[in-house]
Amino acid sequence: MSAGDSLSPAERKALKARAHALEPVVWLGDDGLSDAVLAEIERALAAHELIKVRAAGLARAARDVAMAAICERCAAQPVQHIGKVLVLYRRKPEPEKTVPRPDVSASRPRPKTSARATRASAARSRRGNRGKA
Repeated sequence: MSAGDSLSPAERKALKARAHALEPVVWLGDDGLSDAVLAEIERALAAHELIKVRAAGLARAARDVAMAAICERCAAQPVQHIGKVLVLYRRKPEPEKTVPRPDVSASRPRPKTSARATRASAARSRRGNRGKA
């Protein structure tokens, strides 16, 4: 992430407020940051945008290093590191807007007769064949 992608203080404050009610979705154990843990963090960020990671098995310095490594590898923003909990944010990409297809049924000419008129003309033609011989 470039320096231009960092969060403003107001954005960070709003994200901290949103994160307050969240539960951690990923736990870091004594083994630290493995590829499997990074893949799980990646999935969680893709699904939720704002996540908490509990790093109970790591010392304070190791948690700082883990936070920096996660942010670098997952293109996330650090929001907060409080105790053994790390809060991370990565904006979801905007979904591509699809261009609506034109309604082709509106441009087709409609038949001038209704279904009722069609049934009536069919009945007349059936009756007309009976009496003539």
